[in-house]
Amino acid sequence: MIWNAFLLALREIRRSVMRSVLTTLGIVIGIASVIAMVMLGDATTAYVSQSISKLGTNILIILPGQQRQGPPSTDSTARRFTHSDVDALKREVDNIRGVAPVGSNTMQAVYGNKNHSATVEGTNNDYFVVKDWVFASGRNFLGAELQGGKAVCVIGETVRKELFDSGDPIGASIRLKNFSCEVIGLLKPKGATMFGMDQDNIIVVPIRMFQRRVSGNQEISRIMISANSAATIESVKASITSLLQERRRIQTGEENDFNIRDMREMVQTLSSTTQMLTILLGAVAAISLLVGGIGIMNIMLVSVTERTREIGIRLAIGALEREVLLQFLVEAVVLSSLGGIIGIVFGISTGIAITLFFDLPLIFNTFIVIVAFLFSTLVGVVFGFFPARKAARLNPIDALRHE
Repeated sequence: MIWNAFLLALREIRRSVMRSVLTTLGIVIGIASVIAMVMLGDATTAYVSQSISKLGTNILIILPGQQRQGPPSTDSTARRFTHSDVDALKREVDNIRGVAPVGSNTMQAVYGNKNHSATVEGTNNDYFVVKDWVFASGRNFLGAELQGGKAVCVIGETVRKELFDSGDPIGASIRLKNFSCEVIGLLKPKGATMFGMDQDNIIVVPIRMFQRRVSGNQEISRIMISANSAATIESVKASITSLLQERRRIQTGEENDFNIRDMREMVQTLSSTTQMLTILLGAVAAISLLVGGIGIMNIMLVSVTERTREIGIRLAIGALEREVLLQFLVEAVVLSSLGGIIGIVFGISTGIAITLFFDLPLIFNTFIVIVAFLFSTLVGVVFGFFPARKAARLNPIDALRHE
């Protein structure tokens, strides 16, 4: 019985192809929009996670001053850290891979007749461990270079391209401010972060050389620490907090004059934001499904009116009300399901095109595709039931008299 109702539904759809296409257009647009928005949201969330991971793994950033929103930044009025703080963290905090003191400044680098503005960061060899930097060539700092503050540096790929074109920078000397610095290492490229910062536009120098020749003081603007694993981050944070409170003489009940930024928190915050936007955009797109459902109800009511005599004849020769009900209900479900299938194809195609255009990771969400199809079928059932019931309850005699 259902198969016969399905065949009758296909016959009626073929009889009015244009009307059927226009009827399902709302479903097509709604399903396509929902799938495309979800794919875009998933791709954006994945891009956020990848961008944060480029900064390093299991990183904690200790900054002077109180907690502030946004990307990690230093409070210029807060008391800075010292080398003794760094040594204490290395000595007394367990489950860490590296502790890197960092001082940074934007400077003009000059080589020959070329110059380029880059971020100069003074630090130690743990910096490369914390940020997961890999050397393309050359080496990191020697112990004597760190202790004596020798004028040597490691550069990023952007600096190499701007100053050396395709040449080998190892062994060359670049000028920073009023001193020369020998290039001893080249870092493999990482690319830009989601904040628009080019990580490869960097020159890394020994922290003591930076303090003596660039900042002119012994202060450390921030400390970067990498935990052994994600599972140990909370215990590491607790140990750091306790140690710094003791060293900075912060009494119980007083607010800390430092803050610890967990990169995982940034991932979670940004990911939750993109997910919320995805839900809102998907909800707006889903309104098209409601419009499509109303369109299906409207066209099915018209179909019942046009086929009143046919319905009367079927009822007069013995068709049951449930058979007439099933026929029109199946027709509505077929219309909405076809719209759902076409919408899925368009939605996936649009999602792929958008992710490729914006160079985002392609995330295929099978669950949302299945839900979208089931929802389109449900729309046909819900909005097709009233017209189908109206057809099934027609009086055969009145239906036969209908012109």
